[in-house]
Amino acid sequence: MTKSIHTTNCFDTFIRVAEDCPARCGEEPPPRAGRPTVAGLQYAMIANAPYAYTSDDVIFATSAHGRELGARATKSEKNAARAAFFSRGQACMRASGLGKRYGWGVHADGRGRIAIYAVDSERYQALSDDSKLTQTRAMRSKRG
Repeated sequence: MTKSIHTTNCFDTFIRVAEDCPARCGEEPPPRAGRPTVAGLQYAMIANAPYAYTSDDVIFATSAHGRELGARATKSEKNAARAAFFSRGQACMRASGLGKRYGWGVHADGRGRIAIYAVDSERYQALSDDSKLTQTRAMRSKRG
């Protein structure tokens, strides 16, 4: 019996900021207690390499499991850890602080590769208006 593998990847999709996002421009997530937050790690990974990674790549690499592996882990160890991680459903980029708190929209292209755009940018507006893309929003921080 094989375990099913879940994915957070989406294609030709734009995740706009949450309705209750307090940021009016894209903000780099600050460290907390001198250490980068998950949102900060996601920001650095995506901003430094737009359209290089899928959502699954980013979610796994910035998770506790992904960070625990370290640079010395073999490819088979990484693949096994990733398969175990995605054997259960994981929160997608809609749940990321980038869109909930820091003002970043997430665009997934036709290959599932992602990039981020500041809410106050022309590119964000163009992607928001693109009827060929599936339009969704980051999750709200508060109920109601």
